[in-house]
Amino acid sequence: MLTKPQEHSDKKAPISARKICITAVMAALVFIMTIVPRIPIPLGYAHLGDAAIFLVVLYIGRREGALAASIGSAFADFIGGFPVWIIPTIIIKYIMAEILGRVACPADGNYRLFSVRTMLGLILSGIWMVFGYTIAGAILYGSLPVGLTSAPGLLLEGVINILAAYGVGSFLNKIKSDRF
Repeated sequence: MLTKPQEHSDKKAPISARKICITAVMAALVFIMTIVPRIPIPLGYAHLGDAAIFLVVLYIGRREGALAASIGSAFADFIGGFPVWIIPTIIIKYIMAEILGRVACPADGNYRLFSVRTMLGLILSGIWMVFGYTIAGAILYGSLPVGLTSAPGLLLEGVINILAAYGVGSFLNKIKSDRF
């Protein structure tokens, strides 16, 4: 079982310089994992940025994770040549992180990586991502069938990111248990 330190809880605490720095570093991690392993799919590209978002939410906190998700993913769209997707991405990734944080992380801050709550949070946030980008694509391109063309690729991306988050999370848990 992992316990978040008190300074990383999602309660309304003042924003410290430390939290700002952690969020900035995590946004950079999300950006790198989104921009570097790009695999083209209809209307965009698949990547491993969502795995980074999942891990940031679970290990750092919901608020920091939501901000890192929005900022890192929006910069990836901007630098990656998809500026039309910046606003939808900010909204979709923020809500995606919020869903995971609210479902997987109980009020006491304790959670288990391999639990029903965590799996449910990951699945729901992945479903939201597919739904959000499908609707955004339909709006941006003026056609629901066009928006739906990205759904299979997004579903596969969601599954791969959940598996990647579990793999890296298991590794991080092992490192933590070996050191302490």
